[in-house]
Amino acid sequence: MNTPFPSASSALSSPLLEFVERYPQLFVLTGAGISTESGIPCYRDKEGQRTGRAPILLKDFLGSEFARRRYWARSMIGWPMLAGAAPNAAHLAVARLERLGVFERLVTQNVDGLHTSAGNTDVIELHGNIGRVRCMTCGDETPRAALQQRLIADNPGFVGLAALPVADGDAQLEGYDFNAVQVPPCTRCGGMLKPDVVFFGEGVPRTRVDAAAAALDQADAMLVLGSSLMVYSGFRFCEWAARAGKPIAAVNLGHTRADALLQFKVEAQCGPVLSGLADALEGNR
Repeated sequence: MNTPFPSASSALSSPLLEFVERYPQLFVLTGAGISTESGIPCYRDKEGQRTGRAPILLKDFLGSEFARRRYWARSMIGWPMLAGAAPNAAHLAVARLERLGVFERLVTQNVDGLHTSAGNTDVIELHGNIGRVRCMTCGDETPRAALQQRLIADNPGFVGLAALPVADGDAQLEGYDFNAVQVPPCTRCGGMLKPDVVFFGEGVPRTRVDAAAAALDQADAMLVLGSSLMVYSGFRFCEWAARAGKPIAAVNLGHTRADALLQFKVEAQCGPVLSGLADALEGNR
């Protein structure tokens, strides 16, 4: 069932408010749709279909020097968009919901770090964080911003190029000689650097899955915010919640993979909906 969110004056009668008040210990899962109002594009359209080119695969990044050169050239162009993104009304509302104590745990599929920037204190980042870079040899972890300066210094010919950004900063840059790209190695051991995110074809670390599953066990319902759930790493939590008899609701523009499992769906932008929800909860306490 698709439910339009009412105005703040009638929020006390909204299905979403009733859901949150009935199930105060929520397992909250967020996706790319919660960050679009920060200027970060979604991977998918309203039908859940991928837009633009396919993302890089782990096997290609690890197995091809050319693929790594191309990735880091695109990332150098796409990084400023992500680095400059600020939390939007939806992120700020989710932080308010945490302070109100309405959810058991916040889990995100996003790699942009905006939930933490907005004030959430205990976020499980299923797919990692694009703001970090990790050495594949020694495990040394460094800020992505520091690597950006090295990329710029080593690749002046790529500075200032324009390209369409995507959610993970891997910009849609084509038609250049990527063989000329210089990829900085790890400053500690000289090893291969990789963004600290889960690439397609790479499994989510077991510790994150187990922590999220434990939080779902403790929750009494699940709320999906801004995700089509087309990627199984997020959809499986809906499967587990449904199997355990836990109600599931969603706020998302368009189709989700879990539509058949939802008690209801608010088909609207996350910012206005969640801001109205937080306002109503605060006014009711």
